[in-house]
Amino acid sequence: MKEAEEIVIDVDTGNSPGEWTDIIQPKNSFFRLRLGEVWRYRDLVFLFVKRDINAQYRQTVLGPLWHIVQPLLTSFMFMVIFNKIAKISTDTLPPILFYMSSITIWTYFSTCLTATSGTFVANAGIFGKVYFPRLVTPIATVFSNMFKFGIQFCLLIILIIYFYVSGGYMPSLGWHTLLLPLIILLMGGMGLGLGIIISSLTTKYRDLAILVGFGVGLFMYITPVAYPLSYLDQSKYKAIIEWNPLTPLVEGFRYAIFGQGIFTWMSFLYSVGCTILFLLVGILIFNKVERSFMDTV
Repeated sequence: MKEAEEIVIDVDTGNSPGEWTDIIQPKNSFFRLRLGEVWRYRDLVFLFVKRDINAQYRQTVLGPLWHIVQPLLTSFMFMVIFNKIAKISTDTLPPILFYMSSITIWTYFSTCLTATSGTFVANAGIFGKVYFPRLVTPIATVFSNMFKFGIQFCLLIILIIYFYVSGGYMPSLGWHTLLLPLIILLMGGMGLGLGIIISSLTTKYRDLAILVGFGVGLFMYITPVAYPLSYLDQSKYKAIIEWNPLTPLVEGFRYAIFGQGIFTWMSFLYSVGCTILFLLVGILIFNKVERSFMDTV
């Protein structure tokens, strides 16, 4: 009698050895986001965040203290150039608090944008060896930049406390303070969305990465970072500045902290819509580029 064939079943999954538990296949739909797959790899996001932070401060003299020195020096230069020489008012805020708050939120956006715009090219070696959702790397970059933002935000809080104790400024707390986490989330999301779009395009057009560096610096001047939006009340360029989706977020950041600045729900919702649009367009473009970008990187 022929012996019965032995069948081995995996106790954990219930599958026989000949069956696959995970199948990797190309995306068939352009509009398939597959965000659930990214969520399943959330532990990998944490590992990439840890890697980025460790790599950033390895073999440095000051380490995280650079994130304190940089905004202080930049704020000092802004005070000299824009407040003392150009005589641009900071409304009723002390100049150091105005510039420090602006630089803190702008630096978070700019670092998210510049870092994610080159993440696919920078991680090409990893992508060619092992599979994981490629969106994990730019998402991890945004979270790792939160560490830098947290240091600079703590410095801003220390300055506010100093001015409060010395009697130079009375902070205003209210419902507007609750906007702060949402504004930070939107700034990170906008940097992520624009960065993914640029990163997807740089897989074929490398010179776009060169444009990002000085393009972000130029874009800062059409965003109310070094000046309040109220300074442009009599200017014909105010309408152009208001169309900038970052304008309501930078003004909203100062409004959430100090209770001062121009803030309207209409402009805020405009920034929310632009952030969602940039994220969706970025993910969709990447879905298309991902199928063949390893051949061009």
